[in-house]
Amino acid sequence: MKINKGFTLIEVMIVVVIVGILASVALPAYNDYLMRGRLAEAFGELAGARAKLEQYFLDNRTYVGACAAGTVAPLPTGRFFTYTCPTLTGTTYTVQAAGVAAEGTGGFTYTINQANARATTSVPNGWTANAACWVSKKGGAC
Repeated sequence: MKINKGFTLIEVMIVVVIVGILASVALPAYNDYLMRGRLAEAFGELAGARAKLEQYFLDNRTYVGACAAGTVAPLPTGRFFTYTCPTLTGTTYTVQAAGVAAEGTGGFTYTINQANARATTSVPNGWTANAACWVSKKGGAC
């Protein structure tokens, strides 16, 4: 009597199919998790910039001149986003974080202003924008 040892080709193929199905579910979820981690940079830097701009206003009674190197409110720097101050007047400001395409955050643009109004002004395809908050999930959740 001959005793067979090992696996048949069908058994191996079933295992490969099961692993493939698990990977097809897990990989997109993992990529979304990584993206949420990258977006957190913008949220933290924008909130910090707002606090620094308010300090600048308390010292100078104007926002004009802020967002410059050498002041108490310089623009933040980051790996996944570039930061600008497109609006800077005596009593108002807007700080903007635009995603860096080479780092995978291209298409995302977040803003904050003097009234602490947070907005997502653009998102990449597959994401839903929300003008009332900073979007952190694909469905537009904040």
